[in-house]
Amino acid sequence: MYFTDSLFSAGMTEIYNENKDHIGNLDLKSAFTSSVDILNTKEEITLSGGFRFFSRTWVISQPTEEEVGEVKQRFSFFAKKFEYEAFGRGVYTIESEAFSRQYEIHDEQEQVIAQFNRTDSFFESPAFCLTNHSSVLAEDELIAVIMGVNMIQKRNSSGGAAGAAAT
Repeated sequence: MYFTDSLFSAGMTEIYNENKDHIGNLDLKSAFTSSVDILNTKEEITLSGGFRFFSRTWVISQPTEEEVGEVKQRFSFFAKKFEYEAFGRGVYTIESEAFSRQYEIHDEQEQVIAQFNRTDSFFESPAFCLTNHSSVLAEDELIAVIMGVNMIQKRNSSGGAAGAAAT
């Protein structure tokens, strides 16, 4: 799957499969809220993601607002490390080497269940390629997780504390 953020994290972007078929959209709500909706081809929201108020925790929820999981950054010196807790379905580790644009998602048995690469160039909007091997986490949930990792990194690079209030 392929999908992108937008330059100002606002507006609609498309989600494509490996055959370049349009399979959904990302609705990047606003540059000020850092929230996102994942829509299917019928324009129905399947999942949403956004920061908790005054927090660095990215929460993923269903259209009914029931939370399905949360993404948090983990401290690490020489790697980028995140954790996704899929409520009632396990805890997943998301890792990348310090300057790499390739990430792996591991389950609790340390098996790779998904991989994603950041494929954009330096001055382009963030773009991602996702390969899912999981039978537990669906593609839309993984997209929400990846957008959470992306938004956490954006918040970190912009100074973060002021951005935490804009959720």
